[in-house]
Amino acid sequence: MDTENIWLIIGFLGQGLFSARFIVQWLKSEREKKSVFPIAFWYFSIAGGVTLFAYAVHRQDPVFIVGQLTGLFIYLRNLYFVIYEHKNLKIE
Repeated sequence: MDTENIWLIIGFLGQGLFSARFIVQWLKSEREKKSVFPIAFWYFSIAGGVTLFAYAVHRQDPVFIVGQLTGLFIYLRNLYFVIYEHKNLKIE
C-alpha cells in the first residue's frame, strides 16, 4: 500500500468519525424525545476534525485547513463548556 492510499484511508476515517457524531446525536435525541447533544458528539467532532485537519494539511488545501481549524476551535470550546457545566453541577 502506498502513501497516497494510506492518506485516503485516513481521510475516509476522519469523515467516518465526523459523520458518526450525527448518528450519536440522533439516537440520543430519539431516546430523550428532544434535541440533545451528548458529550460523545463533541468527542466524535474533535476526533473527526483532527483527522480531517491532518488530511487537509497533507493535501495542502488552505480552504479545507482553515475550515477544520475553525471547527476544531468551536468543538473544543463547546466541550469545555459541557465539562465546566458538569463540574459546577457536582459542586453545588
